[in-house]
Amino acid sequence: MQEHREIQNDIHRDARLLLRAARSGSLAVIEDDYPAIALVTPAVLLDGDVVVLLSQLSAHTRALDRNPACALMVSGEATETNPQTSPRLSLVCDAERSEAPEDRERYLTIHPYARAYAGFSDFGVYRLTPVAARFVGGFARAATLDVDRLAPRTPALRDERACIEAMATANRTLGARLDAAAAAAGGTGGGWTMVTLDPDGFDLAREDIVLRIDFERMLRVYSDVLTVLADSAAHG
Repeated sequence: MQEHREIQNDIHRDARLLLRAARSGSLAVIEDDYPAIALVTPAVLLDGDVVVLLSQLSAHTRALDRNPACALMVSGEATETNPQTSPRLSLVCDAERSEAPEDRERYLTIHPYARAYAGFSDFGVYRLTPVAARFVGGFARAATLDVDRLAPRTPALRDERACIEAMATANRTLGARLDAAAAAAGGTGGGWTMVTLDPDGFDLAREDIVLRIDFERMLRVYSDVLTVLADSAAHG
């Protein structure tokens, strides 16, 4: 039983890491009684919901307005020549148009290039709330997931104020360490800023480039990120 719980924990964590790192995905909608698929660029909110920026000029957006049932699939890189070795996560979702400024800002934080057109009148943010999930992570690692475990589960990790305060402290005091983390992830130059933080990792941004950095272990509280970064500098 212990081994089963550990496998399940690993699968849920792998699914969360894949979703939060995804910069593109496939959105399936119901259009005229048949499924249709479109490329979208997702961003994940702290609570695990996904936001996408869609144009009303697109057929899939109008289909979503008529029927909010949809599915989103994101995938990672294949581990072998066979494309089916790619890890992938499929989410069945309910979609709703969001007018919340924080949802829009979260999207633009992950996709800063979209600021050039996000203000056009035909564009709007949609929040996708998962109701079911399926993850394939390799041989014997396929599972139907508990969607509640794709989001922070403790009150401390659902505390957005604490999350924001930890990011602000990291940006104010650990600039050199953030630059080093960006360099380790393939970034160049200095002046990297932490723009998102969640229990499994964070995003660093510089101009229009955004890099995802994963933690080795989940945070217990958001202030722990300061210790994690300081420790990585001491051992780096």
